[in-house]
Amino acid sequence: MKLSKNAQQLLHARYLLKNTEGEVIETPEQLFKRVSKYVASAENEDKEKWEVRFNDLLTNLYFLPNSPTLMNAGLPNGQLSACFVLPVEDSLSSIFTTLKNTAMIHQSGGGTGYNFSQLRPHGDMVSSSGGISSGPMAFIKIYDTATEHVRQGGKRRGANMGILNVDHPDIEAFILAKSKGNALHNFNLSVGITDDFMKAVQQGADWNLINPRTKKIAKTIKAKKLWNEIVSQAWATGDPGLIFLDTINKHNPVADIGEIQSTNPCGEVPLFEYESCNLGSINLAKMVSSKESKVKVDWNKLEGTIALAVRFLDNVISANHYLLPQIEQETKSNRKIGLGVMGWAEMLALLNIPYASEEAISLGEKLMQFVQDKSYSASAELAMERGVFPNWERSIFYPNKPMRNATCNSIAPTGSISVIADTSYSIEPLYALAYKRVGILENQTQMEVNPIFVEKMQALGLWTDEVKNEVLNNGGIQHLEDIPKVVKKVFETSLEIPWEYHLRHQQAFQKHTDNAVSKTINLSKSTSKETVSDIYMTAWKYGLKGITIYRDGSKANQVLQACHLNKSPNC
Repeated sequence: MKLSKNAQQLLHARYLLKNTEGEVIETPEQLFKRVSKYVASAENEDKEKWEVRFNDLLTNLYFLPNSPTLMNAGLPNGQLSACFVLPVEDSLSSIFTTLKNTAMIHQSGGGTGYNFSQLRPHGDMVSSSGGISSGPMAFIKIYDTATEHVRQGGKRRGANMGILNVDHPDIEAFILAKSKGNALHNFNLSVGITDDFMKAVQQGADWNLINPRTKKIAKTIKAKKLWNEIVSQAWATGDPGLIFLDTINKHNPVADIGEIQSTNPCGEVPLFEYESCNLGSINLAKMVSSKESKVKVDWNKLEGTIALAVRFLDNVISANHYLLPQIEQETKSNRKIGLGVMGWAEMLALLNIPYASEEAISLGEKLMQFVQDKSYSASAELAMERGVFPNWERSIFYPNKPMRNATCNSIAPTGSISVIADTSYSIEPLYALAYKRVGILENQTQMEVNPIFVEKMQALGLWTDEVKNEVLNNGGIQHLEDIPKVVKKVFETSLEIPWEYHLRHQQAFQKHTDNAVSKTINLSKSTSKETVSDIYMTAWKYGLKGITIYRDGSKANQVLQACHLNKSPNC
């Protein structure tokens, strides 16, 4: 097993077991063996056979599960899920019960999402005390402060998704919540958007804000005014994103049970209250084969990897330790898993396909359709072997398709596991050909020069000192005249790719993803507010479930920075 220096650094800091003195007492090989053995313990027979197969899957870096599984599998009371949604009802008791549960989830390595729209607005009356309500923003701040003090698994700060619906009386305060620099930095904020609101924006119509306690109109505002506030704030700070609730519920496979109101912290898994989900991602950079120097997608290898990964994730549901009985009940009723991908940009580079091309879009759609089809087949086979998920008779699969899992696929951001697998994040383009990753490990800085890029340049006889210096200084090669146009096109980086292609990749993958796709549309510093408005509107028209943009430099602490490895003051 060959791990990059950055992967080893990350594993030592966060994943490998330590003794009471804080010394690492586990190798990466032992970590993968520990995880494989524990996940195989959910098998009824042939536990050793499955342990070996799972271990091969992980050590070859073909697939990695979400971080809590890698950190906690095989430990006493190991909590293995990454994603949770918790209820926030309009009572002090509910608000603080959920806060206590959140602290336990964060401590175990999970992240949480909530919709605060049931809370009465700021200044509303509280009949039990004769006082007035603090409103959702006050409680979001309390949750943020608590998160600050409870580190996830003692290894990383917790992540939250806070949603407020677009018809809540406090929506304007919510939209402006991050306008002051460092506010709520443990929260991603998204506005819960309905189709009716989007139509009101298009038509220039009025929009009613409804008090959730009285169900009466609290205020009427121009939909377009609200829209412009959302867009301006997203342009300025990256928040809020949008969650398209009607689209999510239209594709809810167990809609009979109720409406989904929230997602996990990065938006890729819409969940019922108290539901959790287990994610894992296939490393697409490893799913290619090379014959006579011609690189192709290895569909057979991909199919085998999908089947094994689905089984692995279903086992995690059975082997998991649940922090609350309600979470166990909800999770096991639907047995949702989210198998996704990482290394998409690297796969494209290996195939010599530019990210910003029709060829990339159509391959993305074909590939994700294949992943979904084979995931469903694997889940159906598990259903024959182990039984369907308990809510199957209330799902879209009943009566013709026995399924073990209500959902099978989700495209997660793959932050840490991409570093371990030494590949590109999720379905994102290459951020830069060389970059600094700042502040993910106690403010250590990781440097990265893309290895596939280096290999390609060496093979073409183009890896010169001039090229190397250009990449280290500027993170890209578009200014170099000696490099052929076709090579430049293949190695365009995130900020050099038009937003339309970012969004079309998200659309291509969403078409065949039963949960959602977490993708950030990275934009250059000079991007206009009108462009942000176009992106948000197009995302809704494309049938996406959520959308997030990030304009370069709009946050003070930016995790990814195009390179300047030579310590140039511009970084």
